[in-house]
Amino acid sequence: MSNTNSNIGLKVGLGILLALFLGTGFYASKVYSEKNEMEKDLLSQKNQVMNDLNVMAKQYDAAIGENEIANEKLVQARERIQGLIDSLKVSQNSVNSLWRYRKKYMALQEEMDVLLKENDRLKVENELLATTLDSTQIQLAERSAFTDSLLVQNTELADVVKDAGALQTIGLKGFGVIERSSGKLIPTERARRSDKIRICYTVARNTLAEAGDKELYVQIIDPSNNVLGANNQVEFEDKVLNYSLISRFNYENRNLNICEFVAPNEDEKFEKGRYVVNVFNEKDLISTSEFTLK
Repeated sequence: MSNTNSNIGLKVGLGILLALFLGTGFYASKVYSEKNEMEKDLLSQKNQVMNDLNVMAKQYDAAIGENEIANEKLVQARERIQGLIDSLKVSQNSVNSLWRYRKKYMALQEEMDVLLKENDRLKVENELLATTLDSTQIQLAERSAFTDSLLVQNTELADVVKDAGALQTIGLKGFGVIERSSGKLIPTERARRSDKIRICYTVARNTLAEAGDKELYVQIIDPSNNVLGANNQVEFEDKVLNYSLISRFNYENRNLNICEFVAPNEDEKFEKGRYVVNVFNEKDLISTSEFTLK
């Protein structure tokens, strides 16, 4: 009887131990499985936060790249995101750790919404400013072109006024004269009888010309193409003029009759043939005529 009870007690004890072992194994297996599932879920959530941060970083990169001059606030926010990404890579996969990163991500998301909205506003303002500057530059260019046009017109007008105000001569003629001892002058067409050549012309009335002392250059060319009289030279910018005499007078803005004389060289007579008379206002030829001595 005693052995039988002992066998029964042993069996019961083994049964209890087996039950405990099986229960413990089942519990350990369940705990291990739940642990793996949790770690897998934490890793998935960590990757999701990492992806969200990378997307946010790309949005900042795009916003920063749109501006030639980087917005300092955007740059600093982009650096904070990169710092959080680097920290998340080496962080432990724990609930508390992941929750902290999610809170930081949400705060950065709110900050990004504000910064990008402000950046869009600034971009619109810059575009409006650029449009205004372009419009202003166009107006300045048009004004500059108009000013240049006025300068050209004024210069042309000044040239026209200058040309219009230049002295002009009319009625230019030349002929030989015999000079009597009394001073009387007798016109002649004979070369050998001519004591002098007389040149007469009229300075025309010109209200645009300045009154005062004036001078014109008279050039007389004989049949041998020699310049009679003083045959002096005067130089201008692009021209050298040989003249016979300088006709000086006081001009008072009305018609003025002028006569000048040229004598032959000493112990010489005038040649027979065609003579040319030119009158110059500085370098400009303003009148020409010719006559013949027989």
